[in-house]
Amino acid sequence: MAFQSKPPLTSSLRHPSIGGSLRSSGQSSLLATRINEKKVELENLKQLRDLSGDLATQMQALEQKLATLSDGTEAVAAVLANWHNVLRAINMASMKLPKPRGVDDEVGLPLPQTLVRIPSQLQQI
Repeated sequence: MAFQSKPPLTSSLRHPSIGGSLRSSGQSSLLATRINEKKVELENLKQLRDLSGDLATQMQALEQKLATLSDGTEAVAAVLANWHNVLRAINMASMKLPKPRGVDDEVGLPLPQTLVRIPSQLQQI
């Protein structure tokens, strides 16, 4: 059997602490970079959460305002639906009133009779 020579050892194999420290410092810088990226991402997510909360609050206020507007619109629709009946009642009431005597239709149109009397000035007691 012949004696075999060993291959020469590289510097990292002869001094494992030197190679390991270079490798660990590279890993620690990568980890520090990654940690910083995650911190920035966390801050962005916190800002997004705060802005989303503000947006939700504004949307709730808008919902309340729209509900009020909807209620008001329904009230206006009910009043407008009754106008036809009011005008028909006024027309029927004015047809039943007697026409004033001595008014010529050719001179001018007579004014309609007053259906409701509302005082225009407060009476002093």
